[in-house]
Amino acid sequence: MPRVFNFSAGPGTLPEEVLLQAADEMLDWHGTGLSVMEMSHRGKEFISIAEEAEADLRKLLGIPAGYHVLFLQGGASLQFEMIPMNLIQGRAIADYIHTGEWAKKAINAAKSLADVNVAASAEDRAFTYVPAQSEWQLTERAAYLHYTANETINGVEFGWVPDVGDVPLVSDMSSNLLSRPLDVERFGLIYAGAQKNIGPAGLALVIVREDLIGLGEPTPPAMLDYATHAKTRSMYNTPPTYAVYVAGLVFKWLLETGGLAAAEQRNIAKAALLYDFIDSSDFYVNPVEKADRSRMNVPFRLASPDLEADFLAGAAKHDLVELKGHRSVGGVRASLYNAMPIEGVQALVDYMAEFATTKG
Repeated sequence: MPRVFNFSAGPGTLPEEVLLQAADEMLDWHGTGLSVMEMSHRGKEFISIAEEAEADLRKLLGIPAGYHVLFLQGGASLQFEMIPMNLIQGRAIADYIHTGEWAKKAINAAKSLADVNVAASAEDRAFTYVPAQSEWQLTERAAYLHYTANETINGVEFGWVPDVGDVPLVSDMSSNLLSRPLDVERFGLIYAGAQKNIGPAGLALVIVREDLIGLGEPTPPAMLDYATHAKTRSMYNTPPTYAVYVAGLVFKWLLETGGLAAAEQRNIAKAALLYDFIDSSDFYVNPVEKADRSRMNVPFRLASPDLEADFLAGAAKHDLVELKGHRSVGGVRASLYNAMPIEGVQALVDYMAEFATTKG
């Protein structure tokens, strides 16, 4: 059966070249007679895989030497708690920007561990925009400022990096890390679940400036302490070895296809193709402010919500799958991660035009 176009918000589609290489190496990685899934995480073979993956990620993002790259487990959700546990001394205040469901989860998790100041919120307009920084009510000498760079559910994305002076900037980039170039030195900590643009579910990336390690008061338990994982190069316990391996293949694929600058241009083209069609149609609507629209996740509604079930069923027959909107908001959502080819977006637009003509 030919591969479908998978618009899932996560786990998302992976590059076909990566899947083919992983399949070719499934039973025998580089003449070892072993699958990567069978290797000891402390053996020289897997250590070489992890080191190469980190080196390629550093190359892609231009990560300076003063930052640690950690390959962890627990997804972004565990980071919601690890961040305040590690970055806050005592009950210091942390600033958060509330732009949607994932920001809300981070805020609620932090509230049990620290004093949280919600410096700005987009709830007043159903999370369809990013509040202007001029309107933020920031805390003087906050432990850090946290923002969610891309909200997968509502399709809102920061197209800019906040400027908060000397306050450490912390960002959940689960759904847009590696989709565009990034100045890592502007951040104290970046984290991301892998299952969007990076690799399989089960891996979480943390990029943390070394001066932010060891600040937690009280000291977090060993497994929740960044210092533990930095000292052991993410080998304190068994890491998600196969997910690290596949992520490494994705990093190489990105390097071989022009790096993050080229990935950004492809993502701009894909998003423009879909948004331009939606905006030109009376049958489909996207509610997000144009300046804050996500390149990664495009939610939209049909003129008649009663037609959405028919739309989704017809899309599946056209090999366009995982288009159902998040259960909390409904509607339709197309996720356009790095591995989604523009041919998939064109196929979706063609189907949307056909459906509108038939049902409109």
